[in-house]
Amino acid sequence: MNHPLPIPEKHDGALGGPMSVSVWLRLLSCTMAIEKQVQRGLAGTFGTTLPRFDVLAALERRRDGMTMGELSRALLVSNGNVTGLVRGLAADGLVEVEPLPSDRRATRVRLTDKGAAAFETMATAHHGWIETLLAGLDAGDRRALHDSLGRLKLSLSHAPRIGTADGP
Repeated sequence: MNHPLPIPEKHDGALGGPMSVSVWLRLLSCTMAIEKQVQRGLAGTFGTTLPRFDVLAALERRRDGMTMGELSRALLVSNGNVTGLVRGLAADGLVEVEPLPSDRRATRVRLTDKGAAAFETMATAHHGWIETLLAGLDAGDRRALHDSLGRLKLSLSHAPRIGTADGP
C-alpha cells in the first residue's frame, strides 16, 4: 500500500529553540493541513469557499440574524471582508439583508430557507471530513487534545498583549 508522506512541519521542524515554539509550529502545521482539506472539499463538492461557509455557520447559530458588526466580530474579520461575502451570498439567495428598523444605517443579515438548507448539507459533509481527518486519534486522544487546547486558550486569554505598552 502506498502511504502518503507525513505532513511537513513549518521550517521542517528544525527551528530549534524552546519547546513552546515547536508546539506552536506543530499546531500551525496541523491547522493548515486540516484547513486545506476542508477548503478543497468545499470547493470541489459545493463550489464554495471556507469564508462563505463560515458566514453561513455563524448565521445558522443565530437564526434571528446578526448585524454586520456582530457578524464580523463573530468571524474575527473586518467589516469590509464580511460585506463582500454577504453581498455574494445574498446574490445567490442564501442570505437576506434588511435595514434595522431602529437604525436605517445598520443592517441585519439572516439565512434564507435556501441558505439554511444549503448550510445543512455542507455542514453534514464538513462533519464527515473532520471525522475522517481525526480518525487516527481515538476518543481518549481527542478528549485529551480538546482539554489541552482549552487550557491553552485560557492561558492565551491571560497572556499580556505583545507589542503594546502592557506587553513584552
